[in-house]
Amino acid sequence: MRAVVQRVSSAQVVVDGDVVGEISKGFLVLLGVSEKDTAVDVEYITTKIRGLRIFEDEFGKMNLSLSEIQGSVLVVSQFTLYGDCRNGRRPSFVTAARPADAQRMYLSVVSELRTLGIHVETGRFQAHMDVTLVNDGPVTILLDSSRQF
Repeated sequence: MRAVVQRVSSAQVVVDGDVVGEISKGFLVLLGVSEKDTAVDVEYITTKIRGLRIFEDEFGKMNLSLSEIQGSVLVVSQFTLYGDCRNGRRPSFVTAARPADAQRMYLSVVSELRTLGIHVETGRFQAHMDVTLVNDGPVTILLDSSRQF
């Protein structure tokens, strides 16, 4: 499982002209699910998201977590995080989970974050989404449950 975590002052997802998810201060998380992901990967990603200390404290040091600033998370499914561009010019997505499996894992991440007491908004799975954000910093962190980076 891969996640691009962006510290934002605001983020929004629009589908067919309707706002389907919107947050103020917190994280925009673009989430990719691989064909090999399990509940262990969900736990890894949600624990990392909850615990990331990338919000500034009173001294301007990145030292505070999402819960310490009462932040929210906007989770957007993005299978293209498993695009392999090493050969040719067209990405291969063979390691991305099939849609039904990806949706199940995506919903597990959303559910687990909510269980941890975090306010979570979402995009719409398999929809064409317009995502807007104000990246605060900018601060962007890459997470990979298989620890490839």
